[in-house]
Amino acid sequence: MTTAQLLEGFAGLTGSLMALWLLRLNRPDLAPAETAGPLTRLLQRPAVQGGLSRYVLEKGTAANLGLLALRLAIGLMMIHHGQDKLANPQAFADTYVAPLHLPFPLLLAYVAGFSEVVGSWLLILGLLTPLGALAITGTMAVAAYHHILTAGLNIYVLELVVLYLGGSLALLLLGPGRLSFDGAITAELVRESVDGPRDGRPAAQPQAVAVSAGQGA
Repeated sequence: MTTAQLLEGFAGLTGSLMALWLLRLNRPDLAPAETAGPLTRLLQRPAVQGGLSRYVLEKGTAANLGLLALRLAIGLMMIHHGQDKLANPQAFADTYVAPLHLPFPLLLAYVAGFSEVVGSWLLILGLLTPLGALAITGTMAVAAYHHILTAGLNIYVLELVVLYLGGSLALLLLGPGRLSFDGAITAELVRESVDGPRDGRPAAQPQAVAVSAGQGA
């Protein structure tokens, strides 16, 4: 098994475990309000939940299927580009990074490879989708700049990069849709904010304040 395949499997496992952890973290019956962490308290704010709902949930069936198809197409096709970079990062650094006169070309080659592998998995899972889409958008923007710098506005050189760039940018702006881990997490947050805690504890009752008969109102 190659290093790239190990990284791919690790990224998928990490993404799945992170999704399960986030679901558990934001269940009131498992994480009471008084012990909730800062991320939970942030996600419980109405403004944050409203923004997440608009970004992830408020789309029709056709739009959700289209976003799923776009995520899978970009993620499944992009991931091997990251694997190729990580398989021979020095060659990628010499061929693509060095002509841009950027510092630390080998380090940037690793950054590009990891961004494409991890970003692809995040898009496939629909988990932390803005981060995954941003990672791929960034690498494709640099790739487009490289192609323009070295080959000019050659449509045959630019077409694949522009397709990846446009697709990842669309996902960054539109969100992953309901058919994603982000969609499941957001739906759970919104449902709990409407239904309230499900831990079986009675709601807190206001304490009566005793007022002596001789005390004025």
